[in-house]
Amino acid sequence: MKRLTAAAVAATFGCFVLGAAAPVAKADEPYWQCVTFARMFSGIEIFGDAHTWWGQAQNRFQTGHRPQTGAVLTFQPSGRMSRGHVAVVSEILTDRVIRVTHANWGGSRGKVEENVTVVDVSDGGDWSAVKVWYNPINDLGTTVYPTYGFIYKAPAQPSGGLLMASAPTTAGQP
Repeated sequence: MKRLTAAAVAATFGCFVLGAAAPVAKADEPYWQCVTFARMFSGIEIFGDAHTWWGQAQNRFQTGHRPQTGAVLTFQPSGRMSRGHVAVVSEILTDRVIRVTHANWGGSRGKVEENVTVVDVSDGGDWSAVKVWYNPINDLGTTVYPTYGFIYKAPAQPSGGLLMASAPTTAGQP
């Protein structure tokens, strides 16, 4: 399966992206917000707080409830995460386990974490509720986060049905 890495994006965009090793940003290192990082890493041009991405994506991008590499997983606001969160799918492991690369999550304020395990814990297997790996306990965190779904880079399909072309006719023929 195709994997995206922060280093590959950094090389492409000519900028420096840090891993998740250091929990505190230093003065000479970038401080990443999740939306800025997700926009750059995925190429999905949406602006504003993370909780607004799902609504903004409607009719602009394809959206759904199945992970794809490079798609953005959008978290709903919940608890202390009042503005939601966005993370980019870097790898699909199973139909209910993925890895994401994201910024400014939990104990890694302002940092980028690569290939973090996320597990679908929803009853219907639709990725509407997830748990995220938490390094300090070396296991999945105990919090269940509600999500909206995935935003894919492909533009939204036009609504209103299928457009069909017909073969040209010659004058005088039935």
